[in-house]
Amino acid sequence: MNLLMLNTFDNHGGAAMATYRLHRGLRAIGVDSHLLVQDKKSDDANVIGPETRLQKGIALLRPHFDALITNSYRKRQNVLFSPAVLPEKLASIVPSLKPDIVHLFWVSSGFLRIETLRKIKQPIIWTLHDMWPFTGGCHYDDECGRFRQSCGNCPVLNSEQESDLSRRVWRRKQASWEGVPIVVVATSRWLADMARSSSLFRDQRIEVIPNGLDTETYKPLDKVAARAAYNLPQDKHLVLFSAFCATSDKRKGNQFLVQALEKMSQAGWGAKTELLVVGASRPESPPDLGMNVHYMGYLHDEISQVLLYSAADVVVAPSMQENLSNAVMESLACGTPVVAFDIGGMPDMIDHQVNGYLAKPFDPNDLAAGVMWVLENGERHDSLSQRARQTVLERYELKTVARRYLALYQSILK
Repeated sequence: MNLLMLNTFDNHGGAAMATYRLHRGLRAIGVDSHLLVQDKKSDDANVIGPETRLQKGIALLRPHFDALITNSYRKRQNVLFSPAVLPEKLASIVPSLKPDIVHLFWVSSGFLRIETLRKIKQPIIWTLHDMWPFTGGCHYDDECGRFRQSCGNCPVLNSEQESDLSRRVWRRKQASWEGVPIVVVATSRWLADMARSSSLFRDQRIEVIPNGLDTETYKPLDKVAARAAYNLPQDKHLVLFSAFCATSDKRKGNQFLVQALEKMSQAGWGAKTELLVVGASRPESPPDLGMNVHYMGYLHDEISQVLLYSAADVVVAPSMQENLSNAVMESLACGTPVVAFDIGGMPDMIDHQVNGYLAKPFDPNDLAAGVMWVLENGERHDSLSQRARQTVLERYELKTVARRYLALYQSILK
């Protein structure tokens, strides 16, 4: 089987990391997988990307050019919105690689033009990492629900027009994808439900297969040594908040975390607890949370991440909308319990009061209660940690997930 996977990046961003992990997992079980990307950073010979300096320069500019059309919406939210208007050469590149199956993942930022999908003649599988494939351009809909009909009046664009850019993007998808058989794979039950309720995908076959993780890489390390590696205190409870643009992306929920930690400090936890923030640098005027905060910036290699997950006592993931968070899965694999709101893909990974805590959505009081519940009893914390690791071994081990995809490919090619 010659499998061609398509993703905009090979190792930048959560969707890219999940896709690249699956690519490696499939090759490990004997699938001839190749990954075609717009922006290649790895040295993997089975990843196909721009080769010349000019091609690489153009690839870096494509996300900016694709987003230019959104500039007329000056009051839009500061989040990603992908019109997918740029011409590209995938319609000729894909057949030249002679794949048996074309497997799409996260293909925005100028990589795939909407109209190209109809030109792909091989069987198509599309693994969803966010909502973009069935919306009018947003990647998360901010709970507006308009993707169930035809978009328009887009709150992400802060538009008051029915026939706005989101409606035009939705119409292009409808016209281009109608009658194209796509096997849709959602990585969480929540995203599968959203896809089934969408006007664009409700008639497609939709499966649920989670992301996979290499549990030999992501595993618990000695806590004392992990803290010593980062020069972190050995006598404090360490709370970890890890997200891309952790403090600036409203969807990641930093605003709720701040309130929750303030309440913990008021309850007497400030002197014995410290916060670790990954995905943000220290701001000029950091908020006073009543506890010490370590701003770790961005971590770019897996061993650094594993060390930090192992150093922490609990991970907090207060997202407002989230599919299947890599950070949650990685932390559980490292034996670190997770506290999150009961939304999106969080219940797929977090079993309430078994390997973590699911708080009432957007209630900072319950978020604080969850963190304190995880930390306050050492024996219970040990049990939560063991169950956290076991959850990933049972549900998300990389080769097991890869075999599920192989079975799906084989069923399509019969």
